[in-house]
Amino acid sequence: MNALSNSWNHPKTSAAGVLIAVVTIARVLGQQGVTLGAAGDGTVVTLVSAIATALLGLLARDPEGQSTSTGSTAKLGAWALISLLLPLPFVGGCSGVTVAQDIVNWTPALQSAVLTVDSTAALLAPQDAPIFAAATVGFDAASNLLVAQAKAYLANPAASTLAQMQTQVVTFQQQVNVALLQAAKIADSGSEQHALAAIQAVATIVSAIFALVQSISSRTQVERMAAQSTIKLAAVRPYLDGSQAERIVAGHYGEPVALAKIQIAQAEYAEAQAGF
Repeated sequence: MNALSNSWNHPKTSAAGVLIAVVTIARVLGQQGVTLGAAGDGTVVTLVSAIATALLGLLARDPEGQSTSTGSTAKLGAWALISLLLPLPFVGGCSGVTVAQDIVNWTPALQSAVLTVDSTAALLAPQDAPIFAAATVGFDAASNLLVAQAKAYLANPAASTLAQMQTQVVTFQQQVNVALLQAAKIADSGSEQHALAAIQAVATIVSAIFALVQSISSRTQVERMAAQSTIKLAAVRPYLDGSQAERIVAGHYGEPVALAKIQIAQAEYAEAQAGF
């Protein structure tokens, strides 16, 4: 009776507990290769996990969580803990086809960010514009090639097309890292701020795509990618604006910024552990 009364008195907490259990069980089944049948491009297990995750996200949007009371602060901490249990949108161990589609879904945001980079030079001081232009000159070609390879992998999820995508995402990430380091050398503070903000938008999207590719790569493949990454995350981290990245990821996946923050931290941790 106590269990029933607690469930009745605390329906949201009880619902969250059930959903967490569903997600946890689904992840275990997925790791054991249990699918329970096909569901579209995925499996019944991944579909159930995704639905449970979405419902947890809706619960996390509870307006009561906006209060500054002690109880609401505890709720926020609880939701942060719950978020740590969820599979990330871009490192959730999905199938290669699902990852390729997610990369393609990032296309509009990536192209928009690159266009912003192209127009940013006009906002900089005359002596700074050439530095910025030289640092970002390869962004257009790199983004177009990455999107094309994602579409090719989506059409033909073979080892050869995956290898091409792995090489290109590392190449693009390294270009972005070089650009960040070059932009940080701009003397004029206003120019530096504009330059870093424009490059950061591209960096955030490339990092999300990088995490997606990493999630479907074998340990040997990840080690090879890490060996190709000469400029590590730690070198550019001081020039990255975490709040900007959180807004971009939250907007893309339609989730709370607090959840995006945790997901980005997890993705960065996974990259650092892998040697990036």
